[in-house]
Amino acid sequence: MKIRNTLMTSIIALVIVTTAGCAVTRDQETVGAYVDDSVITTTVKSRFFDDKSVDGSSISVETLNGTVMLSGFAKNPNEKRMAESIAYKVKGVKSVKNDLLVRP
Repeated sequence: MKIRNTLMTSIIALVIVTTAGCAVTRDQETVGAYVDDSVITTTVKSRFFDDKSVDGSSISVETLNGTVMLSGFAKNPNEKRMAESIAYKVKGVKSVKNDLLVRP
């Protein structure tokens, strides 16, 4: 019975380990890069909320291989530039694609 429980535990552990990287699309990036990109995205978002000149709730942030993509709406051109500037200052960011639209 003990061998059967050990075998079952090993199988469950193997399934967990092999499925842990499933969020990463094949040929997209490594699991380590995915984790790094998640940290960058979270850091950029939190800095938006810390900065009073940027409305973090109106801006979406996605990161892939160190490239940050900003989308959503800015109140004015200054907010759009400031969001890009904040994103560039985050450690690990290689480039920023600013697709923010300025609301009329």
